[in-house]
Amino acid sequence: MPSIRNARIAILATDGFEQSELMQPLQKLREAGATVEVLSLKDGEIKGWDEKDWGDSVKVDRLVKDARVEEYDALVLPGGQINPDVLRADETAVKFVHDFYNTKKTLAAICHGPWLLVEAGVIEGRDVTSYKSIRTDIVNAGGRWQDAEVVTDEALITSRNPNDLPAFIAKIIEEVEEGRHEQRQAA
Repeated sequence: MPSIRNARIAILATDGFEQSELMQPLQKLREAGATVEVLSLKDGEIKGWDEKDWGDSVKVDRLVKDARVEEYDALVLPGGQINPDVLRADETAVKFVHDFYNTKKTLAAICHGPWLLVEAGVIEGRDVTSYKSIRTDIVNAGGRWQDAEVVTDEALITSRNPNDLPAFIAKIIEEVEEGRHEQRQAA
């Protein structure tokens, strides 16, 4: 069985990511022993959004255009309003999410992060949650939206908001340790 201590995890984000939704998974997954890399559209650093104003920056480890889905055991998509909206307009980011989903490995999105799942065409027929304001987007894309702190459908993990982070992070660790979900249908 896979161990979180041997896992390589990618967090895909850009400027405007919700501060806690990137920083807490980054910290907690590293503390659990995983190697975690921040992927983005640009080199250098990306700046977070901390509730009502700009927050801290985080170092970008690699450009998403240079990353390969096979290199990672899990992909995490933090929310915020700005971050996933910018990413879902980028063909390379959307393709990375789509291709990662088809590996049948752990894919986790929180808050507005499921916008990327919608754009990547991987949400139809899946049980998911999100920030309440994008519920209609999820339903219109064929997702079965639920109001719960964490919803998991064959290693597709979704959560609603920063209050759900403890359950979200715990579920990522659990699903990574379960390994691939071979029964998951490709998108």
